[in-house]
Amino acid sequence: MGVPAQGYGRCPWLHLEVPVTSRRLMKISRFAVTALSILATGGCRGHAPPLSTAALDPALAVAIASADSLINAAVGKLFPGAVFLVAKDGRVVHERAFGYAQLNDYEGRRLAAPRPMRASTMFDLASVSKVVATTMGTMLLVDRGKIELDAPVYRYLPDFRGPHLDSITVRHLLSHSAGLVQWQPLYYHASNIAQTYAVIRDMPLEWGVGDARHYSDLGFMLLGYIVERVSGQRLDSFLEQNLYRPLGLRSTTFNAKSHGFTDFAATEQGNVYEKHMVYDSTFGYRYRGDATAWNGWRQYVLNGEVDDGNSYYANGGVAGHAGLFSTAADLRVLLDLLSNRGSYGGRQYIRSEVVDTFLTRDKYENYLGWQAPTYLPAGSFSHTGFTGTFVAGIPQYRLSIVLLTNRQNMGTDARGYFPDVGPLQQAVTRLIANVGPSR
Repeated sequence: MGVPAQGYGRCPWLHLEVPVTSRRLMKISRFAVTALSILATGGCRGHAPPLSTAALDPALAVAIASADSLINAAVGKLFPGAVFLVAKDGRVVHERAFGYAQLNDYEGRRLAAPRPMRASTMFDLASVSKVVATTMGTMLLVDRGKIELDAPVYRYLPDFRGPHLDSITVRHLLSHSAGLVQWQPLYYHASNIAQTYAVIRDMPLEWGVGDARHYSDLGFMLLGYIVERVSGQRLDSFLEQNLYRPLGLRSTTFNAKSHGFTDFAATEQGNVYEKHMVYDSTFGYRYRGDATAWNGWRQYVLNGEVDDGNSYYANGGVAGHAGLFSTAADLRVLLDLLSNRGSYGGRQYIRSEVVDTFLTRDKYENYLGWQAPTYLPAGSFSHTGFTGTFVAGIPQYRLSIVLLTNRQNMGTDARGYFPDVGPLQQAVTRLIANVGPSR
């Protein structure tokens, strides 16, 4: 989605333009503080009380209140529920849950007693997994001298060979410039990791290697396989032992339901969206095979199972492009780790030079793994997930922002699309970032 013109993030469901200047922010302070007061007393859809904003700079408190009111207004329109967290200078200054973790049943009907959203509710991160799992796993191995960014992929996956494949490097995969196909339903041809890897390896390239940036799930699946081959561990085990557990993260894992977790933000009913992609050549990415050749679609509302079909059906729920579950609080730690150039809690987890390398703009105007949002201050990094998740780090202002929504549980519109949360993500982030330098 493009950057809104004239420095505004437009929120059509409110018919409100969100200003991004301090002067205009202060003009709406009365409205924002009133909204925060209503939320704090449970007058709207927020379930968790906010953390104290007494010590915050007044402008930041107003921005947070404004962001809260925007999110609250979107509950029931764009998503059943959300969790919003802001951290400043390594400290959580605001954390709130809105609405419901599950609103609809397996037939799309509203539940008689919808499950409330909690700050501790776990979300299917979708493509946010690419950065807080696979990219960070790659960082760890680069830091240890076990992966070289400009080495050919075949150094780590020896049978990844061919006239064009030979020139693909790890850096190409991280920058989405390997020329790989962006998406295909690999589960039509594979049911385990070995088979899935073989399908990707044998699939013709869509573009020239290094020609341009073409966002590819397949490239990040390959990166996940590289992390596994180099570390000698499955991707989830490597990250758990070398990053998540040492950082004290208790609610960040793949295949969350199988690990005994029970509080999840529900996503869609089975894989309605992907099925539409496969059966309708004009919707999303065209599948050139026989759409009726496979029929293993899930038919129930997904809770604690990864929504992404290539992760669930073809990779057992553990994949480099999708599958991680987490909470806003845990994600904040990972954002702070990067903003602090690899350091957290007095320990250096990744050398600062490695973090700098990954968070330096490339010729495609993005980072390795991460996206470089043009609407945020220089050096900021962010990523979105298809389920409705969003994370952003703003090192220049020592800010970390997490906005997790379960937009898929609203169901699709008449055209088959889920609600667009992009404008809200940008509007909320702009509000907070605009007053970031203040203390």
